[in-house]
Amino acid sequence: MRRTCLFLALTLGLANAAWAAKPAPSAPKTQTVKTLDGKFMFTLPAGYTVNPLPPADPKSDAAGAKGMMYMNEKERRVVVTTELPIPKGGHAADNDDEFLTGATAGFIKQQATALPDFKKTAEKRMTLRKLGVERIDSTATMGGGATMTTTFVAGSGQSMSVVQVISRASDPTGHAAMVKRIVAGQ
Repeated sequence: MRRTCLFLALTLGLANAAWAAKPAPSAPKTQTVKTLDGKFMFTLPAGYTVNPLPPADPKSDAAGAKGMMYMNEKERRVVVTTELPIPKGGHAADNDDEFLTGATAGFIKQQATALPDFKKTAEKRMTLRKLGVERIDSTATMGGGATMTTTFVAGSGQSMSVVQVISRASDPTGHAAMVKRIVAGQ
């Protein structure tokens, strides 16, 4: 679980950097996003540019992680997807209560340590197309501004996935619409 927490810390740092990053010149109309061999997937609407996350140090606890950062400059919204091997050769069933409980507890602890004003506002377990997913809603200051974040944690086989939607706190309607789109698999 320690390795999971370290990877999630890396993910958070990359998401924070997204606010300062410049998007690619043009954004495709729509993009299908898949993790865990397509077991967790959704479509982003027009306006999102995509950039790969930098690879983790092969000697770090996040070795083998891969991810993408999707940015919508106009909406000031970022969607970050990451996938990595479960630490210590671990394995998760597609709806694994023990895995989700441990990964979520580690993630929340890491967030509270990394972000002084982190506040978990909700937590919910759900099943999306037979895949167990833990949803964590939170608020914090990132990139110099107040944000709301919805994080989805899932595991399948020897991989885990973290999908984060990060929005300005002043746009709860847009944030909720994106979260609803992900939950619906649209």
